[in-house]
Amino acid sequence: MADVTKLEQALPVAPLKIVALDSAAEMGRVINEFLVNFRKETHKDLTNDPAFQGYHEDNFLADADCPRFGSGESKGIFRESIRGKDLYILLDVCNHSITYEMNGYTNHKSPDDHYQDLKRVIAAAGGKANRITVIMPFLYESRQHKRNGRESLDCAYALKELSDMGVSNIVTFDAHDPRVQNSVPLCGFDSFMPTYQFTKALLRAEPDIIIDKDHTIVLSPDEGALDRAVYFANVLGVDMGMFYKRRDYSTVVNGKNPIVAHEFLGDNIAGKDAIIVDDMISSGESMIDTARILKTFKVNRVFICTTFGLFTNGLEHFDAAYEKGYFDRLITTNLTYQTPELLARPYYMTADMNKFLASIIDFMNHNVSMNFVRTPTEKIRNLMEEHNRKRMETADAARVDDNTN
Repeated sequence: MADVTKLEQALPVAPLKIVALDSAAEMGRVINEFLVNFRKETHKDLTNDPAFQGYHEDNFLADADCPRFGSGESKGIFRESIRGKDLYILLDVCNHSITYEMNGYTNHKSPDDHYQDLKRVIAAAGGKANRITVIMPFLYESRQHKRNGRESLDCAYALKELSDMGVSNIVTFDAHDPRVQNSVPLCGFDSFMPTYQFTKALLRAEPDIIIDKDHTIVLSPDEGALDRAVYFANVLGVDMGMFYKRRDYSTVVNGKNPIVAHEFLGDNIAGKDAIIVDDMISSGESMIDTARILKTFKVNRVFICTTFGLFTNGLEHFDAAYEKGYFDRLITTNLTYQTPELLARPYYMTADMNKFLASIIDFMNHNVSMNFVRTPTEKIRNLMEEHNRKRMETADAARVDDNTN
């Protein structure tokens, strides 16, 4: 968790309440447990102070729901008062496992359905909450962040709509293009990066990895991921390279110009471990192609780190690529729905974000600057030092055993 001394020096904005929509029910349950435990350690002597009413609770989850009629229509409802509360609404617009019945048919909820449920809950709050913050890890319509020709500006319009409904803050992760926040200049907008959680998961999964300029390189699979790759490489103290996608602009396939080739820009990387970082895996074809090309450059191992693993075409392509040795480890966060099949894959590792999310909510509820949770540079470097110390101890112990034998 971030520095709790900052919380000890601040008052809460209002009593905290969390609405975890059905798409983020499990995430909400875990975050609630973290917050309950966090608050056992802060402001312990102020339980009777009116400013800390509702501060120490066994449960911060609000009783709210979006029940549906047989026609498929729905409504938002609160079964408890949220007047004066600091309200945080959690949802995962990519959770396709949630279903509802309509005219006798079972339908899976789309991102549009989840977004409509969000608006229903905001409307049900009826302006009674002290403040509303929407936590939407995968930003709704974030891939439609700019207009090409006669297209709609869906992401900008959705943000404007939420702002007009009274939302004060929008929290997301690794926004496809953070500049979309320009559509709501008077609304709080925070896009967090899972760099620390990626590093922690990778070091846990690969305890023998040596992260320095001689053994590791961070790679951006395209121009859009360059900023996050530059930051990751700088924090780890390694070099970086990038691919750019050469497209056929004379052809349109499925609404896009098809990729002809992935061209690499960088130095000789033979023998190094390669870490590919990106915001999402959709179908995964481009990521697999990048990993395949890296193997032709004689890299040692390939590790893929992406914030969102959507796998819209299933896992078969990744299974085949793993069997062929194109990549060695795949890490995504649990900010979007993870299928049981994905969790069972031998090459897969989760970067757990729930504790970080709980810290974000706690700090926002105290109106403490997000800088204390946003920049994990020092934590990553401490993690690296601890990893290197353990690796050296293991190597020394192995040498002692060899000499003894």
